[in-house]
Amino acid sequence: MVFNSFHFVVFFVAVYAAYRLLPHRPQNWLLLGASYYFYAAWDWRFLGLLWSQTVVDYFCARAIGATEDRGRRRFWLLISLSFNLGMLGFFKYFNFFADSLTALLTGVGLQVHPVTLRIALPIGISFYTFMTISYVVDVYRRHYPVERSFLNFALFIAYFPHLVAGPILRAEKLIPQLAAPRTIAYADIREGAWLIAWGFFQKLFVADNLAKLVDEVFRTGATPSGLDVLLGVYAFAFQIFGDFAGYSNIARGTSKIMGIDLSINFLYPYFVLSPRAFWRNWHISLSSWLRDYLYLPLGGNRGSRWQTERNLMITMVLGGLWHGAAWTFVIWGLYQGLVLVAGRWVESLGRRLGVTLPGRVTPATVLAGFVMFHVTCYGWLIFRASSLSQIGSLTAVLATPWVASAQSATYGAALARYALPFLVIHTFEALHRDLLAVLRLPTAYRYAVYGAVLYLTLLFGDFGGAQFIYFQF
Repeated sequence: MVFNSFHFVVFFVAVYAAYRLLPHRPQNWLLLGASYYFYAAWDWRFLGLLWSQTVVDYFCARAIGATEDRGRRRFWLLISLSFNLGMLGFFKYFNFFADSLTALLTGVGLQVHPVTLRIALPIGISFYTFMTISYVVDVYRRHYPVERSFLNFALFIAYFPHLVAGPILRAEKLIPQLAAPRTIAYADIREGAWLIAWGFFQKLFVADNLAKLVDEVFRTGATPSGLDVLLGVYAFAFQIFGDFAGYSNIARGTSKIMGIDLSINFLYPYFVLSPRAFWRNWHISLSSWLRDYLYLPLGGNRGSRWQTERNLMITMVLGGLWHGAAWTFVIWGLYQGLVLVAGRWVESLGRRLGVTLPGRVTPATVLAGFVMFHVTCYGWLIFRASSLSQIGSLTAVLATPWVASAQSATYGAALARYALPFLVIHTFEALHRDLLAVLRLPTAYRYAVYGAVLYLTLLFGDFGGAQFIYFQF
């Protein structure tokens, strides 16, 4: 079941109507049942995996919280980590590593029979696995108390707005909201409705329309010109932003009108001036998870410069692999690590020279933003490519003198048609540093924006029910 389907609309209307009539505890039972139905709509067989991870981590955390013995606490932590990472590794990476090993051995002259299972990837497994891991680790570190209610814990993991594509929530953010009775104010409904509408605009009007351009440029066997590749990469930058931020906004909006706040997952990633700032604004719940549960345990920036850069590289390569079981994602993670290291060098050089960028819009900040946007876009070329050879071929085309093709004008017009309306509103949000800036507008202007968003979505949105990009991760 996808948000952009009639099935979900009927499902959510029915759940919401019942939700508003029930007291607190029955509300939670309703949400848990609805969340399991939502997940079973993809493939009911994977409910067992979701349930098993919930049960294992609930009891491992209880066991950790019940003892002060360090060895026993570590034992139960290792049980939890082994189970969760084992499930994630088996379902997501078994075929990838088996195929890679077979190719490596074949390349050195050893004939082997590949041991490959046709394993279906459980949707959302990367997201809810990271949530369960963070909870158990936080209990182990004594950063969060053990949750005694199995209902609240199960709902924390399975809560349907965030279940399949995030944000990756922490226990301290969501469980207290589930444990306490909720009141729904008019402001919650107003903000939630706008987030839902804006999310559907980002998905249906921006992302799904630009997907046609992107698919053509990145099609296997296509021979795009250099200008076509550039336009295709620009289009993918806005497609993936519209798709993923759109999902996050719909998730936040549907949750908001139920009186539950989800974490902000995106701010203004294409208006930043440095790689570090990009990762503070893009997929915030993942970048903060990688920082707190991988980068800092590796040592963070507490060691030498070389050790800090090593920790960054390890974190980003594993973060790239989290996105998918393919060498393109490993290369993308490697690229992001190198960009972060290079960004640190530039910042360090700037401090030594006494050069800093002002906190206002100037020619220098515009130039820095322009460069950073294109650094990010090349990363999206790596991310979207279907193979290492396609990364090489598209990069080679970009590096040669650009020649417009017969399709270039069509691609440019499509990019402008679907990206510019989004950019107008998003730039307004960025200038005000407020994701709800539209709601602060005077009444006439506010309703003009509402009307434009609904008009463009309903008349020009793609209602084909395309899945969200991050569902595959």
